[in-house]
Amino acid sequence: MYIALLVVLLLGFFGCNKSDDPGNPDGPPVQNWVTSANAVNLLYNKSFDFASGKDDRYPVIEINAAETFQTVDGFGFSLTGGSAMLLHQMGATERATLLKELFGKDSNSISVSYLRISIGASDLDPVVFSYNDLTGGLMEDPQLLHFSLSRDTLFLIPVLKEILAINPDIKIMGSPWSAPVWMKSNKNSVGGNLLPQYYSSYAQYFVKYIQAMKARGITIDAVTPQNEPQHGGNNPSLVMSAAMEGEFVRDHLGPAFHAAGITTKIIIWDHNCDNPQFPIQILNDATAKSFIDGSAFHLYGGDVSALSAVHDAHPDKALYFTEQWTGSNEAFGDNLKWHMKNVIIGTMRNWSRIALEWNLASDPSFNPHTPGGCSQCKGAVTISGSQATKNVSYYIIGQVSKFVPPGSVRINSNVPGALHNVAFLTPHGKTVLVVLNEGANEENFNILQEIIGSQLHCIRLL
Repeated sequence: MYIALLVVLLLGFFGCNKSDDPGNPDGPPVQNWVTSANAVNLLYNKSFDFASGKDDRYPVIEINAAETFQTVDGFGFSLTGGSAMLLHQMGATERATLLKELFGKDSNSISVSYLRISIGASDLDPVVFSYNDLTGGLMEDPQLLHFSLSRDTLFLIPVLKEILAINPDIKIMGSPWSAPVWMKSNKNSVGGNLLPQYYSSYAQYFVKYIQAMKARGITIDAVTPQNEPQHGGNNPSLVMSAAMEGEFVRDHLGPAFHAAGITTKIIIWDHNCDNPQFPIQILNDATAKSFIDGSAFHLYGGDVSALSAVHDAHPDKALYFTEQWTGSNEAFGDNLKWHMKNVIIGTMRNWSRIALEWNLASDPSFNPHTPGGCSQCKGAVTISGSQATKNVSYYIIGQVSKFVPPGSVRINSNVPGALHNVAFLTPHGKTVLVVLNEGANEENFNILQEIIGSQLHCIRLL
Protein backbone atom coordinates (compact mmCIF):
# COMPACT_ATOMS: atom_id res chain seq x y z
CA MET A 1 0.00 0.00 0.00
CA TYR A 2 1.33 3.44 -0.94
CA ILE A 3 0.54 6.65 0.90
CA ALA A 4 1.64 9.84 -0.88
CA LEU A 5 2.46 12.60 1.59
CA LEU A 6 1.70 15.88 -0.16
CA VAL A 7 2.66 18.05 2.77
CA VAL A 8 5.32 20.57 3.75
CA LEU A 9 8.30 19.38 5.80
CA LEU A 10 9.97 22.60 6.88
CA LEU A 11 13.18 21.92 8.83
CA GLY A 12 11.59 18.97 10.52
CA PHE A 13 10.44 15.42 10.82
CA PHE A 14 7.75 12.93 9.96
CA GLY A 15 6.68 9.69 11.66
CA CYS A 16 4.03 6.99 11.22
CA ASN A 17 2.31 4.55 13.55
CA LYS A 18 -0.78 2.35 13.57
CA SER A 19 -3.90 3.56 15.27
CA ASP A 20 -4.07 3.70 19.06
CA ASP A 21 -7.59 2.38 18.55
CA PRO A 22 -7.52 0.09 15.50
CA GLY A 23 -10.99 -1.16 16.38
CA ASN A 24 -12.44 2.29 15.80
CA PRO A 25 -13.25 2.59 12.08
CA ASP A 26 -14.32 6.21 12.56
CA GLY A 27 -10.94 7.24 13.95
CA PRO A 28 -8.67 9.45 11.83
CA PRO A 29 -6.72 7.49 9.19
CA VAL A 30 -3.62 9.61 9.81
CA GLN A 31 -2.35 11.20 13.02
CA ASN A 32 0.44 13.76 12.95
CA TRP A 33 2.64 15.16 15.69
CA VAL A 34 4.76 18.19 14.93
CA THR A 35 7.93 19.67 16.42
CA SER A 36 9.43 22.38 14.23
CA ALA A 37 12.94 23.73 14.19
CA ASN A 38 11.57 27.25 14.58
CA ALA A 39 9.81 26.09 17.79
CA VAL A 40 6.40 27.20 16.50
CA ASN A 41 5.10 23.62 16.81
CA LEU A 42 6.21 21.67 19.87
CA LEU A 43 4.90 18.10 20.02
CA TYR A 44 1.75 19.41 18.39
CA ASN A 45 -0.93 17.08 17.04
CA LYS A 46 -1.58 18.59 13.61
CA SER A 47 -3.78 17.59 10.68
CA PHE A 48 -2.47 17.19 7.15
CA ASP A 49 -3.97 16.17 3.83
CA PHE A 50 -2.83 12.85 2.38
CA ALA A 51 -3.15 11.73 -1.22
CA SER A 52 -4.97 8.47 -1.93
CA GLY A 53 -2.17 6.86 -3.92
CA LYS A 54 1.48 6.93 -4.93
CA ASP A 55 2.84 10.04 -6.63
CA ASP A 56 5.78 9.09 -8.88
CA ARG A 57 7.20 12.60 -8.70
CA TYR A 58 8.40 11.99 -5.14
CA PRO A 59 10.78 9.56 -3.42
CA VAL A 60 9.56 6.47 -1.58
CA ILE A 61 10.39 5.37 1.93
CA GLU A 62 9.84 1.61 2.10
CA ILE A 63 9.15 0.04 5.49
CA ASN A 64 9.54 -3.71 5.89
CA ALA A 65 8.47 -5.03 9.29
CA ALA A 66 9.62 -8.53 8.33
CA GLU A 67 13.26 -7.43 8.58
CA THR A 68 14.06 -6.70 12.22
CA PHE A 69 17.10 -5.44 14.10
CA GLN A 70 17.70 -4.55 17.77
CA THR A 71 15.15 -4.26 20.57
CA VAL A 72 14.75 -0.84 22.16
CA ASP A 73 15.34 -0.51 25.92
CA GLY A 74 14.26 3.11 26.09
CA PHE A 75 14.87 6.82 25.61
CA GLY A 76 15.70 9.36 28.29
CA PHE A 77 18.15 11.53 30.14
CA SER A 78 20.93 11.57 32.69
CA LEU A 79 19.46 12.38 36.10
CA THR A 80 22.52 14.07 37.58
CA GLY A 81 22.84 14.90 41.25
CA GLY A 82 22.36 18.54 40.34
CA SER A 83 19.18 17.73 38.40
CA ALA A 84 17.85 15.81 41.38
CA MET A 85 18.70 18.71 43.72
CA LEU A 86 16.78 21.20 41.57
CA LEU A 87 13.80 18.85 41.28
CA HIS A 88 13.81 18.19 45.02
CA GLN A 89 13.80 21.92 45.78
CA MET A 90 10.62 22.49 43.73
CA GLY A 91 7.28 22.65 45.46
CA ALA A 92 5.83 19.19 45.95
CA THR A 93 2.84 19.86 43.68
CA GLU A 94 4.94 21.38 40.89
CA ARG A 95 7.49 18.58 41.09
CA ALA A 96 4.81 15.89 40.95
CA THR A 97 3.27 17.54 37.88
CA LEU A 98 6.62 17.76 36.08
CA LEU A 99 7.65 14.19 36.94
CA LYS A 100 4.31 12.85 35.74
CA GLU A 101 4.68 14.76 32.49
CA LEU A 102 8.17 13.31 32.02
CA PHE A 103 7.69 9.73 33.20
CA GLY A 104 3.97 9.01 33.02
CA LYS A 105 2.40 6.81 30.38
CA ASP A 106 -0.75 8.77 29.57
CA SER A 107 -1.43 11.06 26.63
CA ASN A 108 -0.15 14.12 28.50
CA SER A 109 3.28 12.58 29.16
CA ILE A 110 6.38 11.95 27.06
CA SER A 111 6.91 8.54 28.74
CA VAL A 112 10.66 8.69 29.43
CA SER A 113 11.75 5.09 29.92
CA TYR A 114 15.50 5.16 30.69
CA LEU A 115 17.72 7.10 33.10
CA ARG A 116 21.47 7.29 33.60
CA ILE A 117 22.75 8.34 37.02
CA SER A 118 26.25 8.87 38.36
CA ILE A 119 27.89 6.50 40.84
CA GLY A 120 29.21 9.14 43.20
CA ALA A 121 29.45 12.67 41.82
CA SER A 122 29.38 13.67 38.17
CA ASP A 123 30.62 17.07 37.06
CA LEU A 124 27.01 18.28 37.30
CA ASP A 125 26.88 17.85 41.06
CA PRO A 126 27.40 20.87 43.32
CA VAL A 127 30.35 19.17 45.03
CA VAL A 128 32.78 16.34 44.32
CA PHE A 129 32.24 13.19 46.37
CA SER A 130 32.46 9.40 46.31
CA TYR A 131 30.77 6.84 48.54
CA ASN A 132 34.04 6.15 50.35
CA ASP A 133 35.64 9.49 51.16
CA LEU A 134 38.00 9.26 54.13
CA THR A 135 38.52 11.70 57.00
CA GLY A 136 40.44 11.85 60.23
CA GLY A 137 43.79 10.98 58.71
CA LEU A 138 42.67 7.59 57.37
CA MET A 139 44.72 6.87 54.22
CA GLU A 140 42.91 3.86 52.79
CA ASP A 141 39.91 1.64 53.39
CA PRO A 142 40.31 -1.49 51.23
CA GLN A 143 37.50 -3.27 53.11
CA LEU A 144 35.18 -0.30 52.39
CA LEU A 145 34.14 -0.05 56.02
CA HIS A 146 33.25 3.62 55.52
CA PHE A 147 31.12 3.11 52.39
CA SER A 148 28.01 5.31 52.49
CA LEU A 149 25.30 6.57 50.11
CA SER A 150 24.58 9.45 52.47
CA ARG A 151 24.89 12.25 49.89
CA ASP A 152 22.54 10.48 47.48
CA THR A 153 19.91 10.18 50.21
CA LEU A 154 19.53 13.99 50.22
CA PHE A 155 18.16 14.47 46.68
CA LEU A 156 18.85 11.68 44.17
CA ILE A 157 17.28 8.73 45.96
CA PRO A 158 14.11 10.61 47.05
CA VAL A 159 13.56 11.84 43.47
CA LEU A 160 14.24 8.40 42.01
CA LYS A 161 11.66 6.88 44.35
CA GLU A 162 9.08 9.42 43.17
CA ILE A 163 9.90 8.56 39.55
CA LEU A 164 9.62 4.83 40.26
CA ALA A 165 6.21 5.39 41.83
CA ILE A 166 5.12 6.86 38.48
CA ASN A 167 6.94 4.33 36.26
CA PRO A 168 8.12 1.21 38.15
CA ASP A 169 9.51 -0.24 34.90
CA ILE A 170 12.01 2.51 34.12
CA LYS A 171 15.55 1.21 33.55
CA ILE A 172 18.48 2.84 35.37
CA MET A 173 22.15 2.81 34.38
CA GLY A 174 24.90 3.87 36.80
CA SER A 175 28.25 5.33 35.70
CA PRO A 176 31.13 6.54 37.90
CA TRP A 177 33.11 9.65 37.02
CA SER A 178 35.91 8.66 39.44
CA ALA A 179 36.92 6.09 41.99
CA PRO A 180 37.51 7.33 45.56
CA VAL A 181 40.65 9.46 45.48
CA TRP A 182 42.58 7.16 47.83
CA MET A 183 42.36 4.41 45.17
CA LYS A 184 43.94 6.65 42.50
CA SER A 185 47.51 7.18 41.37
CA ASN A 186 47.38 10.97 41.83
CA LYS A 187 45.13 11.07 44.94
CA ASN A 188 43.03 13.70 43.17
CA SER A 189 39.48 13.85 41.88
CA VAL A 190 40.72 14.98 38.45
CA GLY A 191 42.47 12.41 36.22
CA GLY A 192 44.84 9.73 37.47
CA ASN A 193 44.56 5.95 37.17
CA LEU A 194 43.01 3.30 39.37
CA LEU A 195 45.88 1.66 41.23
CA PRO A 196 46.06 -2.11 40.55
CA GLN A 197 46.17 -2.95 44.26
CA TYR A 198 42.66 -1.50 44.59
CA TYR A 199 41.01 -3.24 41.63
CA SER A 200 39.33 -5.78 43.91
CA SER A 201 38.23 -3.10 46.38
CA TYR A 202 36.77 -1.03 43.57
CA ALA A 203 34.86 -4.05 42.26
CA GLN A 204 33.36 -4.46 45.73
CA TYR A 205 32.51 -0.74 45.67
CA PHE A 206 30.19 -1.49 42.71
CA VAL A 207 28.75 -4.51 44.53
CA LYS A 208 28.02 -2.46 47.64
CA TYR A 209 26.48 0.31 45.55
CA ILE A 210 24.11 -2.01 43.70
CA GLN A 211 23.12 -3.78 46.91
CA ALA A 212 22.61 -0.52 48.82
CA MET A 213 20.43 0.93 46.07
CA LYS A 214 18.43 -2.31 45.90
CA ALA A 215 17.84 -2.10 49.66
CA ARG A 216 16.25 1.30 49.00
CA GLY A 217 13.97 -0.12 46.31
CA ILE A 218 16.08 1.01 43.33
CA THR A 219 17.26 -1.60 40.82
CA ILE A 220 20.37 -0.71 38.82
CA ASP A 221 19.88 -2.41 35.46
CA ALA A 222 23.38 -1.69 34.12
CA VAL A 223 26.69 -0.07 35.03
CA THR A 224 29.65 1.18 33.07
CA PRO A 225 33.05 0.80 34.76
CA GLN A 226 34.01 4.39 33.91
CA ASN A 227 32.47 7.43 32.27
CA GLU A 228 34.72 8.71 29.46
CA PRO A 229 37.81 6.70 30.42
CA GLN A 230 40.01 8.61 27.97
CA HIS A 231 39.10 12.07 29.29
CA GLY A 232 41.10 12.91 32.40
CA GLY A 233 40.43 16.65 32.48
CA ASN A 234 36.93 16.66 33.93
CA ASN A 235 36.19 17.07 37.63
CA PRO A 236 35.74 14.33 38.68
CA SER A 237 37.38 11.95 36.19
CA LEU A 238 39.61 8.89 35.96
CA VAL A 239 41.68 7.54 33.06
CA MET A 240 41.57 3.89 31.99
CA SER A 241 43.20 2.29 28.96
CA ALA A 242 41.48 -0.57 27.18
CA ALA A 243 43.95 -2.94 28.84
CA MET A 244 43.14 -1.51 32.28
CA GLU A 245 39.38 -1.63 31.83
CA GLY A 246 39.55 -5.10 30.32
CA GLU A 247 41.61 -6.42 33.23
CA PHE A 248 39.32 -4.75 35.77
CA VAL A 249 36.21 -6.32 34.22
CA ARG A 250 37.76 -9.73 33.50
CA ASP A 251 39.55 -10.37 36.79
CA HIS A 252 37.61 -8.29 39.30
CA LEU A 253 34.25 -6.70 38.45
CA GLY A 254 32.78 -9.61 36.50
CA PRO A 255 33.82 -12.26 39.06
CA ALA A 256 32.64 -10.03 41.94
CA PHE A 257 29.18 -9.69 40.39
CA HIS A 258 29.06 -13.44 39.79
CA ALA A 259 30.07 -14.26 43.37
CA ALA A 260 27.47 -11.85 44.78
CA GLY A 261 24.69 -13.11 42.49
CA ILE A 262 24.36 -9.70 40.85
CA THR A 263 22.76 -9.69 37.38
CA THR A 264 23.33 -5.99 36.66
CA LYS A 265 24.71 -5.61 33.13
CA ILE A 266 28.33 -4.51 32.62
CA ILE A 267 28.68 -2.11 29.67
CA ILE A 268 32.16 -1.01 28.63
CA TRP A 269 33.71 2.08 27.02
CA ASP A 270 31.05 4.83 27.61
CA HIS A 271 33.00 7.36 25.54
CA ASN A 272 33.22 8.81 22.04
CA CYS A 273 32.66 7.29 18.62
CA ASP A 274 36.23 8.09 17.56
CA ASN A 275 37.74 5.00 19.21
CA PRO A 276 35.71 1.84 18.46
CA GLN A 277 38.89 -0.22 18.86
CA PHE A 278 38.76 0.38 22.64
CA PRO A 279 35.65 -1.79 23.20
CA ILE A 280 36.64 -4.18 20.40
CA GLN A 281 40.00 -4.82 22.09
CA ILE A 282 38.27 -5.68 25.37
CA LEU A 283 35.65 -7.87 23.70
CA ASN A 284 38.36 -9.76 21.84
CA ASP A 285 39.32 -11.25 25.22
CA ALA A 286 36.90 -14.17 25.54
CA THR A 287 36.99 -14.24 29.35
CA ALA A 288 36.33 -10.50 29.68
CA LYS A 289 33.64 -10.74 27.02
CA SER A 290 31.76 -13.38 28.99
CA PHE A 291 30.99 -10.79 31.69
CA ILE A 292 30.06 -7.96 29.30
CA ASP A 293 26.61 -7.11 27.94
CA GLY A 294 27.77 -4.48 25.45
CA SER A 295 29.43 -1.13 24.76
CA ALA A 296 28.29 2.48 25.29
CA PHE A 297 29.05 5.59 23.25
CA HIS A 298 28.97 9.40 23.23
CA LEU A 299 29.36 11.57 20.12
CA TYR A 300 31.68 14.44 21.01
CA GLY A 301 34.11 12.92 18.53
CA GLY A 302 33.97 10.47 15.63
CA ASP A 303 30.99 9.26 13.62
CA VAL A 304 27.93 7.40 14.86
CA SER A 305 28.73 4.55 12.42
CA ALA A 306 31.34 3.44 15.00
CA LEU A 307 28.51 1.61 16.76
CA SER A 308 28.02 -0.57 13.70
CA ALA A 309 31.77 -1.22 13.54
CA VAL A 310 31.63 -2.67 17.06
CA HIS A 311 28.45 -4.57 16.21
CA ASP A 312 30.09 -6.08 13.12
CA ALA A 313 33.09 -7.21 15.20
CA HIS A 314 30.92 -8.64 18.01
CA PRO A 315 27.31 -8.98 16.81
CA ASP A 316 26.30 -10.90 19.93
CA LYS A 317 26.86 -7.84 22.14
CA ALA A 318 24.53 -4.87 22.63
CA LEU A 319 25.16 -1.20 21.85
CA TYR A 320 24.06 1.81 23.90
CA PHE A 321 24.16 5.56 23.33
CA THR A 322 24.45 7.17 26.74
CA GLU A 323 25.25 10.88 26.43
CA GLN A 324 25.07 14.02 24.29
CA TRP A 325 24.68 17.55 25.62
CA THR A 326 23.03 20.70 24.29
CA GLY A 327 24.85 23.94 25.04
CA SER A 328 23.78 27.21 26.59
CA ASN A 329 24.50 29.23 23.43
CA GLU A 330 23.24 26.76 20.83
CA ALA A 331 20.14 27.41 18.71
CA PHE A 332 16.99 25.35 19.23
CA GLY A 333 16.65 24.48 15.54
CA ASP A 334 20.30 23.52 15.05
CA ASN A 335 20.20 21.26 18.10
CA LEU A 336 16.88 19.72 17.09
CA LYS A 337 18.09 18.78 13.61
CA TRP A 338 21.58 17.56 14.60
CA HIS A 339 20.42 15.50 17.56
CA MET A 340 17.48 13.96 15.70
CA LYS A 341 19.80 13.02 12.83
CA ASN A 342 22.59 11.61 15.00
CA VAL A 343 21.41 10.88 18.55
CA ILE A 344 18.00 9.48 17.60
CA ILE A 345 17.96 8.32 13.97
CA GLY A 346 21.72 7.72 13.69
CA THR A 347 22.18 5.68 16.86
CA MET A 348 19.07 3.60 16.23
CA ARG A 349 20.15 2.81 12.65
CA ASN A 350 23.51 1.73 14.10
CA TRP A 351 22.15 -0.82 16.58
CA SER A 352 21.81 1.21 19.77
CA ARG A 353 19.19 0.02 22.26
CA ILE A 354 18.89 3.43 23.95
CA ALA A 355 19.39 7.12 23.22
CA LEU A 356 20.03 9.45 26.16
CA GLU A 357 20.47 13.21 26.36
CA TRP A 358 22.67 15.00 28.91
CA ASN A 359 21.09 16.14 31.19
CA LEU A 360 17.62 16.37 32.74
CA ALA A 361 17.69 19.74 34.50
CA SER A 362 19.76 22.86 35.14
CA ASP A 363 18.99 26.25 36.61
CA PRO A 364 18.89 29.50 34.56
CA SER A 365 22.67 29.93 35.02
CA PHE A 366 23.41 26.31 33.96
CA ASN A 367 24.21 25.28 37.50
CA PRO A 368 24.93 23.31 39.55
CA HIS A 369 28.31 21.92 38.53
CA THR A 370 31.56 21.06 40.24
CA PRO A 371 34.60 23.38 40.09
CA GLY A 372 35.86 22.69 36.57
CA GLY A 373 32.67 20.86 35.58
CA CYS A 374 30.48 21.76 32.60
CA SER A 375 29.31 25.37 32.90
CA GLN A 376 27.31 25.46 29.63
CA CYS A 377 25.30 22.24 29.76
CA LYS A 378 21.62 23.01 29.22
CA GLY A 379 19.09 20.73 30.89
CA ALA A 380 16.06 19.32 29.14
CA VAL A 381 14.20 21.60 31.55
CA THR A 382 15.36 24.80 33.22
CA ILE A 383 14.21 24.91 36.84
CA SER A 384 13.96 28.22 38.67
CA GLY A 385 12.42 27.70 42.07
CA SER A 386 9.24 25.76 41.30
CA GLN A 387 9.00 26.93 37.70
CA ALA A 388 10.12 24.53 34.93
CA THR A 389 10.73 25.62 31.33
CA LYS A 390 11.14 23.01 28.59
CA ASN A 391 14.23 23.14 26.37
CA VAL A 392 15.23 21.43 23.14
CA SER A 393 16.37 18.13 24.72
CA TYR A 394 12.89 17.65 26.14
CA TYR A 395 11.50 17.59 22.60
CA ILE A 396 14.39 15.59 21.11
CA ILE A 397 13.64 12.75 23.52
CA GLY A 398 9.90 13.30 23.80
CA GLN A 399 9.51 13.04 20.05
CA VAL A 400 10.41 9.34 20.25
CA SER A 401 9.87 8.29 23.88
CA LYS A 402 6.20 9.20 23.61
CA PHE A 403 5.66 6.78 20.70
CA VAL A 404 8.40 4.12 20.93
CA PRO A 405 8.10 2.22 24.24
CA PRO A 406 10.62 -0.31 25.59
CA GLY A 407 10.34 -3.63 23.79
CA SER A 408 9.86 -1.97 20.41
CA VAL A 409 11.98 -3.42 17.60
CA ARG A 410 13.71 -1.45 14.90
CA ILE A 411 12.51 -2.55 11.46
CA ASN A 412 13.97 -1.95 8.04
CA SER A 413 13.46 1.28 6.13
CA ASN A 414 15.43 2.71 3.24
CA VAL A 415 16.87 6.23 3.13
CA PRO A 416 15.96 7.96 -0.15
CA GLY A 417 18.23 10.94 -0.68
CA ALA A 418 18.41 13.20 2.36
CA LEU A 419 15.25 11.87 4.06
CA HIS A 420 16.99 10.44 7.14
CA ASN A 421 14.61 8.11 8.95
CA VAL A 422 14.20 5.18 11.29
CA ALA A 423 11.24 2.83 11.77
CA PHE A 424 10.03 0.70 14.69
CA LEU A 425 7.40 -1.92 15.48
CA THR A 426 6.02 -1.50 19.00
CA PRO A 427 4.96 -4.33 21.33
CA HIS A 428 1.31 -3.43 20.58
CA GLY A 429 1.80 -3.83 16.85
CA LYS A 430 2.14 -0.16 15.95
CA THR A 431 4.53 0.95 13.24
CA VAL A 432 6.46 4.14 14.00
CA LEU A 433 8.47 6.08 11.41
CA VAL A 434 10.56 9.19 12.11
CA VAL A 435 11.90 11.17 9.14
CA LEU A 436 14.16 14.22 9.15
CA ASN A 437 14.11 16.94 6.52
CA GLU A 438 17.21 19.09 7.10
CA GLY A 439 16.48 21.55 4.32
CA ALA A 440 14.51 24.79 4.25
CA ASN A 441 12.31 23.62 1.38
CA GLU A 442 9.22 21.45 1.53
CA GLU A 443 9.65 17.72 0.90
CA ASN A 444 6.90 15.47 -0.41
CA PHE A 445 7.38 11.71 -0.34
CA ASN A 446 5.57 8.38 -0.43
CA ILE A 447 5.54 5.61 2.15
CA LEU A 448 5.40 1.97 1.08
CA GLN A 449 4.46 -0.24 4.00
CA GLU A 450 5.43 -3.81 3.07
CA ILE A 451 3.51 -5.35 5.95
CA ILE A 452 0.59 -3.37 7.28
CA GLY A 453 -2.29 -3.87 9.67
CA SER A 454 -5.88 -2.85 9.17
CA GLN A 455 -5.28 0.81 9.91
CA LEU A 456 -2.27 3.14 9.65
CA HIS A 457 -1.66 6.34 11.57
CA CYS A 458 1.16 8.77 10.80
CA ILE A 459 3.00 10.93 13.30
CA ARG A 460 4.36 13.97 11.55
CA LEU A 461 7.23 15.90 13.10
CA LEU A 462 7.82 19.26 11.38
